[in-house]
Amino acid sequence: MSSKMLEEALASSEAVERQLRQLDPALQEIAGRLRRQPPQVAMTVARGSSDHAASYFAYLTMQQLGLPVASLPMSVVTMQQAPLKVSGQVAFAFSQSGQSPDLVNSLRLLRKRGALSVAMVNAEDSPLEAACEFSVPLCAGIESSVAATKSFIATLSASARLVAHWKDDAELLEAGAALPAGLRDAASQDWSTAVETLRDSQRLMVIGRGAGFAIAQEAALKFKETSAIQAEAFSSAEVRHGPMALIDEHYPLLVFAPRGAEQAGVLSLAADMRQRGARVLLAAPDDIAERDLTLSRAEHPALDPILAIQSFYGMAARLAVARGLDPDRPRHLSKVTRTH
Repeated sequence: MSSKMLEEALASSEAVERQLRQLDPALQEIAGRLRRQPPQVAMTVARGSSDHAASYFAYLTMQQLGLPVASLPMSVVTMQQAPLKVSGQVAFAFSQSGQSPDLVNSLRLLRKRGALSVAMVNAEDSPLEAACEFSVPLCAGIESSVAATKSFIATLSASARLVAHWKDDAELLEAGAALPAGLRDAASQDWSTAVETLRDSQRLMVIGRGAGFAIAQEAALKFKETSAIQAEAFSSAEVRHGPMALIDEHYPLLVFAPRGAEQAGVLSLAADMRQRGARVLLAAPDDIAERDLTLSRAEHPALDPILAIQSFYGMAARLAVARGLDPDRPRHLSKVTRTH
């Protein structure tokens, strides 16, 4: 059985191709402004899947540019009216719909207090776009499934490309141009083992680290949304600080181990959990012999998490169907969430 979620996830490569045709002038303008007037700190404002995308952007920005990035609680701005000293800094808002009042009002107030405001938003002509000085359209097109897929991937792609322009990094820009082909390869990976393993699961841990932790967060949310599995995301560095007390015989773990400095520690944790009897699903590139699920390689390691979530989305859509659920209509959820 197909689903809108699966169809839209598979359309991610087309969304990124549209970005490559359309976004560079806007990204270059924003990057030029940031280089001319360098901030000392960046802020991200987002919720849900968009907040996970913001986490990836934050990690990349700190890794590639050395600029500290903080996730800003919206209630501090809108409810507490805190006198934030943000003049000369930069605030990035991430959203699919650009309609949630707390997000829009937060950016409006941050802009009023002197922050450069940038919206990364999929919907055209949204209130969020109007509230910000700059807006980056994500080019994902209309998304019918409640569970975001292609808009999430488009947010990661646009984020990485903005960082590449900001840094003036030719290698990262060139790697971004190859992302559509990489996404098609990632979508073709066989993750059916995960469907069989998790079909009857009620709880689950999703592990990542570094830029891969944002992917673990997003995967855990999708497990909850579409398969009603109580899934929690943890950094591999945090699991030993308490959460591992939950892990007993056959406890399922999905472990993301893409390339990078964090990979060795993630692989070590996966091996340790196997020894404890956990049912580990290790997602790693094909040079890791003990992998259970194969991760595609991008042309730059910083883009590997984008391909990882593409492979995951196809599996998640199929898992929901295997569990007798409709991934397009999660219980109690709607496409646009408005918080105040």
